[in-house]
Amino acid sequence: MKKLINSIRNKVNSVAIRTKCAIDNARAEGYVDSGVKILIAVVIGALLLAGLYALFNDTIMPTVTQKVKDLFNYKV
Repeated sequence: MKKLINSIRNKVNSVAIRTKCAIDNARAEGYVDSGVKILIAVVIGALLLAGLYALFNDTIMPTVTQKVKDLFNYKV
């Protein structure tokens, strides 16, 4: 009987330790991961916009196009 109780106690302790380790395992997301995600999003957005320009052969966002032209068309 004592052997059975010790076996059950060991199993319960083992499960408790594994549970505590799983809860304490807090991995933070690194800066490199976030940077790569942002870079991928920007590249995909640029490809999508370039695809729309190629598909329609026209200005997709006229307001942005006008603001960029005004930005580079300054007088000295």
